[in-house]
Amino acid sequence: MAVKKLSKSQLEYYLQILQEERDRVIKSVNGISETIKMGTKELSGDASSFPLHLADLATDNENLDMNISFLNRELEKLKVINQAINRIHEKSYGICEICGEYIPEGRLRILPYASQCVICRSREEKKQRKVHNFREIE
Repeated sequence: MAVKKLSKSQLEYYLQILQEERDRVIKSVNGISETIKMGTKELSGDASSFPLHLADLATDNENLDMNISFLNRELEKLKVINQAINRIHEKSYGICEICGEYIPEGRLRILPYASQCVICRSREEKKQRKVHNFREIE
């Protein structure tokens, strides 16, 4: 089955999906940011919430690290969503950025911000694993 260009109505559908996902991620980023702010206020020595034990401080630090990791992941997702929205406006949405072929709609339904077809993405992941494995050997 040949993969074909997306119609105008399909592009509008994906634009709506991406905008809704962007709104959800922005809310998530704001919530995580607020949690981090509250956590750093506690770590900065606010006497009313200062941990009494080193174990409490370690737990607070671990929670802060975890929240920062979540925040970074959400910010990266926001970045790729915005890039996908830009591709819709530039009329390049649904086209693999590596091989130039159309990305199957089934992939876009699952991952509407996909910028690569499955074959190219798999190749990229294999390259990344090889680099990662090589670095572990060093």
